[in-house]
Amino acid sequence: MLRHVESHSLPRTAAFFDLDKTVIAKSSTLTFSKSFYQGGLINRRAVLRTAYIQFIFLVGGADHDQMERMREYLSALCKGWNVEQVREIVAETLHELIDPIIYDEAASLIEDHHTAGRDVVIVSTSGAEVVEPVGELLGADRVVATRMVVGDDGCFTGEVEYYAYGPTKAEAIRELAKSEGYDLERCYAYSDSATDLPMLETVGHPYAVNPDRTLRREALARDWPILDFHRPVRLKQRVPSLSAPSRPALVAAAAVGAAAATAGLVWYASRRRARFAPV
Repeated sequence: MLRHVESHSLPRTAAFFDLDKTVIAKSSTLTFSKSFYQGGLINRRAVLRTAYIQFIFLVGGADHDQMERMREYLSALCKGWNVEQVREIVAETLHELIDPIIYDEAASLIEDHHTAGRDVVIVSTSGAEVVEPVGELLGADRVVATRMVVGDDGCFTGEVEYYAYGPTKAEAIRELAKSEGYDLERCYAYSDSATDLPMLETVGHPYAVNPDRTLRREALARDWPILDFHRPVRLKQRVPSLSAPSRPALVAAAAVGAAAATAGLVWYASRRRARFAPV
């Protein structure tokens, strides 16, 4: 538990958290697949596949090349989806779907960092339509995520404007440090994935949370702390103040739609099934 309180005379600091499998126990976007289906954004076949995708994601995730292919696929699939409809679906089901899968350990860390006077920033490849409200639920001060182009008609055009992934996350953190006056050597970062090594390398206090094999190997080699989060709990049952944050999460870089990220992982499951299908 973090006990030290930041002195007002010292430079500002922050704690940067990846979202999926770091703060919450599942993929934030896949969790909404049933709601997207009920809202007419994805079909029944896609919903059925997401159960398999969630399994793959929890077991090992996707590597860099697979993530790049997902980005191309999700961009095409979400083209024409109404952004406000996605936001409404997420808002209506956020507490039902996300609140129960937030790690107790992560919620405690967020609380401790705030108590120590540090900003809390969620840095996620998922979309703002999911990440922003989840950040607000957690009481985060800022959110960094992927951004997709929205046309004059309020729908996704299918083009990615900003992709918060890999080195781009690290760049966003450095930009925030300049604008907010963060001393990165005294900042913290948490992630489960080796794709976030650039983000972890950016701060003075990196932590591997439920790490994949590659990140675990790197953490051991670099003597980084490894944390095991395994207790999902409803925020309102443990920290009432977190379930109703007094300030909104500010967006440093908004995001690709939640439905779009879901689509990318649907593609991954399809690819895996085709690879192992009997001939």
